[in-house]
Amino acid sequence: MLINCGRILMLGIWAFLVFNLIHPYPKPLKYFMDVAMIFMVLMHGLQLALLKSTQGKDQPKISGWLQVRIFLFGVFELLAWQKKQPPLPKK
Repeated sequence: MLINCGRILMLGIWAFLVFNLIHPYPKPLKYFMDVAMIFMVLMHGLQLALLKSTQGKDQPKISGWLQVRIFLFGVFELLAWQKKQPPLPKK
């Protein structure tokens, strides 16, 4: 339930940031939104890159659709994905 609320919130944030690209906000807010957009793209891209690099060779590849969802929703999608993963075998 909370993960879905987070996803909706993240979509709203993306919409707010993309709207700034289409119709820029007044000057001081515009610069803040530009920096926030760059930060968001870098952080979500970094999350996706780190997840892909930590995948084991024996694990299935992450689908393209899941990669897009991880990029859009960030940590909320990672939490949902983690819940679906089978538990690690005990050593």
